[in-house]
Amino acid sequence: MQPLVLDTNVVLDAFVFADAAAAPLVPALQAGQAQWLATAAMREELGRVLGYPQIARRLQARAIAAEAVLADFDRHAVLVEVPPKAPVTCGDPDDQKFIDLAVARSALLLSKDGEVLRMRKRLERLAAAVRPTFHA
Repeated sequence: MQPLVLDTNVVLDAFVFADAAAAPLVPALQAGQAQWLATAAMREELGRVLGYPQIARRLQARAIAAEAVLADFDRHAVLVEVPPKAPVTCGDPDDQKFIDLAVARSALLLSKDGEVLRMRKRLERLAAAVRPTFHA
């Protein structure tokens, strides 16, 4: 089973925006083909982002409650302890927690963040991978 770390934007793509690029992710999680690893801080960030006005408008337009997205997180994510800092540093401190977990667990980090994607080779040397989309 593929361990995954999902950045917040990918979670939004899958559970709020129904983005076609994220479409394979939810069925893979439901079927147990992938294991979503997360920390409490990642859930807290998602909860905060769901309250942003532009996200709240999208939730309302799609008739989705923020609590439902958090329930999806709770249903699919396996909470793990916060790992130590990885030996690579992202310029965006908000993304560091995702990198740290991907490196600690040799996981695939799904992120569309340009700065994270530019770290691809450095993360591969640390037995982690980063891609913008999931392929079952």
